[in-house]
Amino acid sequence: MKRCPALKAPLRLRIQIGALLSCVFLFGGLGSAGKAYAQEAATPARKAGTASATPQSDAKGKTESNPLETRKILFLGNSITLHGPAPAIGWLGNWGMAASAQEKDFVHLVTSSLSRATGTAREVMVKNIADFERQYATCDVDEKLKDQFAFGADLVILAIGENVPNLDSEEAKSRFGNSLMKLLRGLKADHHPTIVVRSCFWPNQAKDQILKQACQEVGGIFVDIGSLGKDESNYARSERKFAHGGVAAHPGDQGMQAIADAILDAINNQRGKETE
Repeated sequence: MKRCPALKAPLRLRIQIGALLSCVFLFGGLGSAGKAYAQEAATPARKAGTASATPQSDAKGKTESNPLETRKILFLGNSITLHGPAPAIGWLGNWGMAASAQEKDFVHLVTSSLSRATGTAREVMVKNIADFERQYATCDVDEKLKDQFAFGADLVILAIGENVPNLDSEEAKSRFGNSLMKLLRGLKADHHPTIVVRSCFWPNQAKDQILKQACQEVGGIFVDIGSLGKDESNYARSERKFAHGGVAAHPGDQGMQAIADAILDAINNQRGKETE
């Protein structure tokens, strides 16, 4: 996977995107080729989000990295994290759906904020893993995510769940939980990064509970954003018109900012507890 050279201007980000993205939106999946690109950090205004943090040590008591001092950040998610251009549905961006610009999706907002905090640019990899969501029971994460596992991230932000089929049986819940744990353990295997897991933007009690339990089991930081999806003003359809309802149902600029704020607040709160 080709990487961009570091930019000389301060607070610029090096963004590294998987070569093949399985892009998906609420009502269907769309594929898009990935690309590597660099983006100047934005300066977002802070808005409070809802977040809860779990202890930051794993079951074996190994020390995790300090998220405020990370060098490499890995974002794993779905279309809210990254969606390539899809003209057929009126989406022309190559960033988190449905922010109005690249610098306004939660990935860039989180990264730019962490970079500003230390004055150091981060190396970032972003991967759409909607295939894992839809096919978690059979997805070979070791093969599908070998580049991401090898990236050596200090901070991993997992933002999935929306495309996981309804967990309407105990068997389905168990399968999803087991597959999720395999994913999280794979991410922690060598580098022991700080892991942040957020709940679904479209709240779902069964999925969110499993996400929370798995996060706690690996000593991660769980971020509850359930209240954000209940606020109509956080949806892109409240900000501008879209040709496709599925795109409109994604977070808009306000929703993206709120997601970023919730993640950053949880990271900062956890860091504060560790220094007390």
